Amino acid sequence: MKGIVLAGGYGTRLYPATFAISKQLLPVYDKPMIYYPISVLMLAGIKDILIISTPNDMPCFQKLLKDGSQFGVKFSYQIQPEPKGIAQAFILGRDFIGNDSVALILGDNIFYGQAFSAMLKRAAHSADNGFSTIFAYPVKDPERFGVIEFDENKKVLSIEEKPAKPKSNYAVTGLYFYDNNVSEYAGTLKMSSRGELEITDLNKIYLNKSRLKVEVFGRGFAWLDTGTHKSLMQAGQYVQTIEENQGIKIACLEEVAYRMGFLSRSDAIKSSQLYNNNEYFEYVRELK
Repeated sequence: MKGIVLAGGYGTRLYPATFAISKQLLPVYDKPMIYYPISVLMLAGIKDILIISTPNDMPCFQKLLKDGSQFGVKFSYQIQPEPKGIAQAFILGRDFIGNDSVALILGDNIFYGQAFSAMLKRAAHSADNGFSTIFAYPVKDPERFGVIEFDENKKVLSIEEKPAKPKSNYAVTGLYFYDNNVSEYAGTLKMSSRGELEITDLNKIYLNKSRLKVEVFGRGFAWLDTGTHKSLMQAGQYVQTIEENQGIKIACLEEVAYRMGFLSRSDAIKSSQLYNNNEYFEYVRELK
C-alpha cells in the first residue's frame, strides 16, 4: 500500500502566519504539523509516501523530510500547480500509486486515540481487497463537513457535502483508504460549483458500487483540524497536555518507526541526533 499526504493550498485562513510558509510546516506544540499525518500513514504500515504541495513550499518539505530514510520510509514529492480539490491528489499521484492500494490524509489533520492502529490495519486490509474506507467523527456543526447517513447497523446510506439539513452529526474526516481503482475513478469526476474535484463525489462512486466502508471514532478519540488560528492553538494545547501528563510524544516519527519495526532503536536514536541537546532527542534516546 502507498500513502499520500496532501499538503497543498494557500492556508489563507491562517494569514498572515502562513503568508510566507505552508501551514503544514507550522509547529503543533513541539513538532511540525506534517509529522502528525505522516505518523498516521506509518502506523498503518505504509513506508512509501508521496508529499503533494505547492511549487513555493515544496523545497521546504524536501529540506525537512529529505528522502525519508531517517524514519525508515521513502518520501517522494509531487507539485500541485493549483489546488483543485482533494480528489485531484489521485490524478497527480497516479504514477506513484501504480498498481497499489492507497491511503490519503490531509496535511492539517491530527488523529489520536485508543485502538486507532487496529482501525488503520482494517482499512488497509479492506483497500487491498477492493474496498474503500472513510472515517466518521461526531461533531456539533455537521453542516460544515461532508456528512454520513447510516442505518441502524452503521451501513452507509448517503454522503452529502456541507448539507443545509444534515441527516446525521457524523462528519467525514480527512483520512481515506482506497483500492487501486481510485485514480481511474478520480479521472471521471467533474468540477463542482466550487471549482474542485470533490472527495465526496469520489466516495459516492464507491458507495454506489457497495464498496464503501466506514470506521466510526467514539468518545475519547480526538480529531483535530488545524486550519484556523483558534484550532491550531487548541491542537497545540491538546498535544502538550497529553505529552506532559503521560510522558509520551504524539507523532514522534523516530519512535513510530522504531515501534513499527522500520528502524532499530539505535538507528532511531542516530536519526534524532540532528536535534541533539533538546527534549525531543532526550525522549528518543530513552525509548525502551
